[in-house]
Amino acid sequence: PPPTQYGIVLDAGSSHTAMFVYKWPADKENDTGVVSEHSMCDVEGPGISSYSSNPPAAGTSLVHCLNQALRHVPKEKHMSTPLYLGATAGMRLLDIADLQASDAVLSAVAATLKSYPFDFRGAKILSGEEEGVFGWVTANYLLENFIKRGWLGEWVQPQKKTLGAMDFGGASTQITFETRNPIEDPRNEVMLKLYGQVYRVYTHSFLCYGRDQVLKRLLSKLLQAESYQATVHHPCWPTGYHKSLLLSSIYDSPCMEKEQPTLALNTTVTVVGTGNWSLCALHVSSLFDFTTCSFSHCSFDGVFQPEVSGNFIVSPGMIQGSGLASGPQKQSLGPVGLTPFLCPSMHPTQLLQKAPKLEKRLADYCAVSIFVYLLTTKGYNFNNHSFPNIAFQKKVGETSIGWALGYMLNLTNMIPAEKPSSHKSMLYNYWVVLILLFVVTTLTSLVTAVCLLRRS
Repeated sequence: PPPTQYGIVLDAGSSHTAMFVYKWPADKENDTGVVSEHSMCDVEGPGISSYSSNPPAAGTSLVHCLNQALRHVPKEKHMSTPLYLGATAGMRLLDIADLQASDAVLSAVAATLKSYPFDFRGAKILSGEEEGVFGWVTANYLLENFIKRGWLGEWVQPQKKTLGAMDFGGASTQITFETRNPIEDPRNEVMLKLYGQVYRVYTHSFLCYGRDQVLKRLLSKLLQAESYQATVHHPCWPTGYHKSLLLSSIYDSPCMEKEQPTLALNTTVTVVGTGNWSLCALHVSSLFDFTTCSFSHCSFDGVFQPEVSGNFIVSPGMIQGSGLASGPQKQSLGPVGLTPFLCPSMHPTQLLQKAPKLEKRLADYCAVSIFVYLLTTKGYNFNNHSFPNIAFQKKVGETSIGWALGYMLNLTNMIPAEKPSSHKSMLYNYWVVLILLFVVTTLTSLVTAVCLLRRS
């Protein structure tokens, strides 16, 4: 068998970092469908943007997973294994709030990565559009929507539509899909040439609309509604659930810059859950602006978006903590049966009995579920006809869906712009041996059949 090549990508998200080790046959670098996920590792602790006050700790946090990569990639392959780190919305926010701190974190991370015997290719902050497009490339590459091999080794254009991709991270959310409709805002248009085919893709990334930032913005709305009293009621939290919070833990993000209270940020407030799903939906809906639009069509906040079309695939972020992955709302977007399913007014102990593994996310399950529901329906304009086309899927085969694979494929030029003229999926000698075996087997079968007929 041909030797195996490896590649490593660290996905430095806003809430955590994940490391992916990919592998592929070295003699098929421009092939398709051959790159697979060899292993992955979740970095312990928060995302690297959380280490702004202690940048060296950001690099140290990666050591455990990098040591795992040393074990999983054969030693003789270390020097030829490309290593990348891409940071997303958490670092984009830090870059806005404190450029010096952002540079220090990236420098510390790069220093750690350079200390390993891999072929370090750089650590950078991805734009929201890059994140969306690379996620789209990953999904369609794995599903062989660009090109695939025929059984004789020839290149075959699959003649099927590409899938759209949606992602929901800790600090941002992205939507990307191929469209034939006019893209009125050039900032949302990306032209890609992959395997000789041109793809016109719409993409947009909404900063401050990821899970963690949405929950902070929601808390701010509730605090404002009750004039920053010592005790504030949270309609999205289960009845009886309560927690004491420092204002500084809510207003520590550029997403909250316009909503800074006059109170000292070291003030503590007690937030008490009331389990009121209708009031919860009202407050979550207030996070969107559906009134402003200077284009023919908009999603929200005045952002242009053509009509969604075709099938979509959703990354794990939208599945975790949202009730849209399963249940009756998968078939219908009507309110009947939806909100009670998403926002049960049970006591926290009853909820824990039903979902013991979701303790950390349990309090915010209702708010996140309603947010994702409103994002896909009122925001992205999915309806009863188009909503069933959304596939909530974490992996294709054994490979995780996300931007990391598409990022590596792009930087290693493993998807050529032009379609290769020919390709053999097996070595020539192997084909000769297989054909000879087929001929010998066929002749043997015929001789045996003739002998049996003569005897009978």
